[in-house]
Amino acid sequence: MITLDILDLPLWEKMKARRALFSFDLEITARCNNDCRHCYINLPAGDRQACSKELTVQEISDIADQAVALGALWVLISGGEPLLRDDFAEIYLLLKKKGLLVSVFTNATLIGTGHIELFRQYPPRDIEVSVYGVTMESYERVTGRPGSFASFMNGLNRLFDNGIKVRLKAMAIRSNFEELPAIAAFCRAHTKDFFRFDSQLHLRFDRNEKRNLMIISERLTPDEFVALERSDAERFSALEKSCDLLVNEKFTYRDDDYLFHCGVGKGSFTVSYDGKFRLCSSLWASGTVYDLRQGKLAEAWNEFVPNIQNMRSCSPEYLGKCRSCAIVNLCLWCPAHADLETGELDRPIDYFCQVAHARADAIEEAARHENIV
Repeated sequence: MITLDILDLPLWEKMKARRALFSFDLEITARCNNDCRHCYINLPAGDRQACSKELTVQEISDIADQAVALGALWVLISGGEPLLRDDFAEIYLLLKKKGLLVSVFTNATLIGTGHIELFRQYPPRDIEVSVYGVTMESYERVTGRPGSFASFMNGLNRLFDNGIKVRLKAMAIRSNFEELPAIAAFCRAHTKDFFRFDSQLHLRFDRNEKRNLMIISERLTPDEFVALERSDAERFSALEKSCDLLVNEKFTYRDDDYLFHCGVGKGSFTVSYDGKFRLCSSLWASGTVYDLRQGKLAEAWNEFVPNIQNMRSCSPEYLGKCRSCAIVNLCLWCPAHADLETGELDRPIDYFCQVAHARADAIEEAARHENIV
């Protein structure tokens, strides 16, 4: 059971004092021209109901003005696929003109001449593109769209050829697992300053059961998860170097029943395509979402956020397991993902626990090997 103790004013004030807004994520659509197997948000490109719910340009402008007034310096435009919106350029420019640094997440398949001219004249902070595969077979196995690989390569090459800053990332899933070394090589060859891959798949925001089963089928096993990390020398080296920060008895919370120990609501927030304010992109639990079409951002940030941060758990299973775990910082678990998995913010997740222990074992084994050598 989750409780909220609004009488704990000292902690409440500490939380408020620590929070300074500097960025926000703006999901301008949930629609996408791809149909990726692992996606937690996408709706069909032609979904009229979803389109009718999307924030208007004026609503986006108003939210951005409120965010800037609270101190925001940077905004990420995402989706769905943001380039699906016919008014993308108008949205992009109005955010730039407000003095915001603007980043864009895109699958690059819709990049056209107009987008290139826009980005050349008004450069983004960066454009981040997901690489689902480096062959047509693997890429389109993930996206579910014939012809998407050719569109992806065409869009990506247009960005590269015009000197627009691009960062590449990859999702490590069952459908592209065998090609991940080639994906990593491709990404590092094209973006030498930045590349990351993510093996964590969380469930759908709309809780679509059929799509959730598909996402679960794409998850790597804990052993595969760790084997992938170990095969990437740069990533695993970072885990080893941070071992003392990731595996430490001092980070247990045996006498702490607060639910959130992460950075939610301390420097950023997310707005959904239909105007819903969340403390982070994954947090959709009942009672943690604020409708900006019915209220103001300042109220959400200054009053609503501290309420959520002050949530507590009375669950013996959660308090005795997750909150007293020395390897919690190796875990994929968080309240938002627990809710998406189980409908409860404080329910442990066996899969996440197994991954955390597999990672801890791998780090310990590497340390023993180093001592022997």
